[in-house]
Amino acid sequence: MKYRIDNLQYCNWSRDIFQINREANLDAVHATVVYHEDFDEFIQRTKEWDKFFTENSDLIFLGRSFKDIEKANSEKKTAIFFGFQNCSPIEDNIALVEKVYEYGCRFMQLTYNNQSLLATGCYEKNDSGVTNFGREAIKEMNRVGIVVDMSHSAEKSTFDAIEISDKPIAITHANPSFWYKAIRNKSNDLLKTLSNSGGMLGLSLYPHHLKDGSNCTLENFCTMVAKTVEIMGAKNIGIGSDLCINHPDSVVEWMRNGTWTKSKNYGEGSKNKPGFPKQPDWFLDARGFNNLERGLKKIGFNEDELNGILGNNWYNFYKGIN
Repeated sequence: MKYRIDNLQYCNWSRDIFQINREANLDAVHATVVYHEDFDEFIQRTKEWDKFFTENSDLIFLGRSFKDIEKANSEKKTAIFFGFQNCSPIEDNIALVEKVYEYGCRFMQLTYNNQSLLATGCYEKNDSGVTNFGREAIKEMNRVGIVVDMSHSAEKSTFDAIEISDKPIAITHANPSFWYKAIRNKSNDLLKTLSNSGGMLGLSLYPHHLKDGSNCTLENFCTMVAKTVEIMGAKNIGIGSDLCINHPDSVVEWMRNGTWTKSKNYGEGSKNKPGFPKQPDWFLDARGFNNLERGLKKIGFNEDELNGILGNNWYNFYKGIN
């Protein structure tokens, strides 16, 4: 079976986006539903998604396990898996981990760029690692079935999370720093440890994570994929595009700044790169998966490796955590 999975999108959701994802033959999308929202605000986001599911039932439905990826494939729909890019919805209450799972959360970052109650973000000067609350939250996430996501976390915190977690963790959307030294991209040592633990890396198509940014070429990206496979193996890599299409630029400022600062100098891009960057012309939206397939094939990946990177590896990861 051949699956196509994009394991991170945060788009301005609409029927048009859902149709694009189906044109791309995406069987599953891990959709960010929360950045800085608390628990009550998360519940409001789920109500908004309930409306999406009702009005677009011919295209999407809520995914809860790997079986829903199989269902989506057979019904030619896209299973939407909820994820958090921060731990804000669990507030300081360990009992809320199970509650957010019940409402559909399947991925949760321990932090978004900054220090949280659980771990240190990649923009902090000092990385103190996973906190006491973080250790307990990871245990509870393991128990209920929420994946630990360390995409925006600092390095020591990520090593800690891999060590503490009884289940493989994920970095759902980032690239290797050997290729491009964005603050949020990951070191070779970390990627090796992630792979050895059974974890997954979702390669990002967000321009701030790409060598040459919006001008990154398909060939350059695919060459990076091949070199990353040399570090991690072909079975621990997938796509987490980090697509943020159709949002107004005000949204990216909210993503970076939340409600914790009045400054506009924080986060990816900051004051020197305001607004959302332009996507590379070969990956304007999820239909760029077709270009990825072509580029990866040209660089020498065989069919099994190709299908793995474009979806089957994520499917196997989902299967292993349920």
